[in-house]
Amino acid sequence: MSESTENYRRDLVEKLFPAGIPKLWCPPLTHYSSDGSIDKTHIKLHLTHMAPYVKTHLIPGSTGDGWELSEAEIKELLEFIVSEGSTQGIRFLVGVLRPDADTARRDIIKTAEWLTDFTGTYDFEKAMAASGVCGFNVCASGGKYLSQKQIKEQLAAILALGYPTALYQIPQFTDNEIAPETFSELADEFGNLYMWKDTSGNDTVSLSRVDTGGIFMVRGMEKDYSRWYKSTPGGLYDGFLLGSANCFAHVYRKIIDLSDRGMHEEAQFMSDRVTRAVAAALEKASGISFGNAFANSNKAFDHFFAYGCDALKTPLPMTHSGNRLPEWMIKSAGMLLENEKLMPDHGYMQQE
Repeated sequence: MSESTENYRRDLVEKLFPAGIPKLWCPPLTHYSSDGSIDKTHIKLHLTHMAPYVKTHLIPGSTGDGWELSEAEIKELLEFIVSEGSTQGIRFLVGVLRPDADTARRDIIKTAEWLTDFTGTYDFEKAMAASGVCGFNVCASGGKYLSQKQIKEQLAAILALGYPTALYQIPQFTDNEIAPETFSELADEFGNLYMWKDTSGNDTVSLSRVDTGGIFMVRGMEKDYSRWYKSTPGGLYDGFLLGSANCFAHVYRKIIDLSDRGMHEEAQFMSDRVTRAVAAALEKASGISFGNAFANSNKAFDHFFAYGCDALKTPLPMTHSGNRLPEWMIKSAGMLLENEKLMPDHGYMQQE
């Protein structure tokens, strides 16, 4: 690994995160009103609810409908989040989830231009500081038969823009994986690549133990959280970027704390509880014909965190498709929360 690249990456991270990169990240849900518009009041209260445990986010991620939102909706959401960030201390990666690299590259350029205009500065570094943005998150282009050479060339064209960037391994949407050798070559060439998220469940890059060059490695697979964290013997990841942190950020914060203190049995116990609940909800949500399982399962759980004991008396959660989640999904999520003793006492949307 090039020493100059590592030094550049280290300096970039120190500038972006003087206290170090946070170990827990979340791709927040995008909430909608009954007419399908973005429900900013709900989003604000949800972010406030999560804030004691997680303030670093990916917006929009898969769980936040990043694959479905229109350009206008993404712009509206980002404008709101930038405004909220100034009051809540939110930091976030801008998710640029597109089916091809050319579109992603174009959208990054447009977003960077918008951000400098919105913050009133032509210096992108100052714009990031003013907005809470800490870079862009991109994935490989979609395509089952893309070669590693094609994947590398396409991602290199994005990284060559020079913006702080995180790479996202998500074969559930791209139908391919970035190979360890491809990752290592990109890491060696581009110091602005500072974070890696793997949601594959295969963990090929981490298990290969290639030289990461100091890149911060986060896991997004919803399973066996404690086992994969570096403070656990044999763990390979620096932290987590989890859709289920929309609902269980308090649990993950506790797992991280217990693991850092060497209390591995206690951390594993908590990890097992949330693993069972999340895995069962994802399986149930896979039977819904609209949206994606990440968003739908978390919306079902979040309905209880938002409304507490009144959840089943409250209109069902709206999805980007214009459909509400089915009642059976909400009831199933409630049973899972009860079974694992994860049901909240009070909803963040309820008046005290």
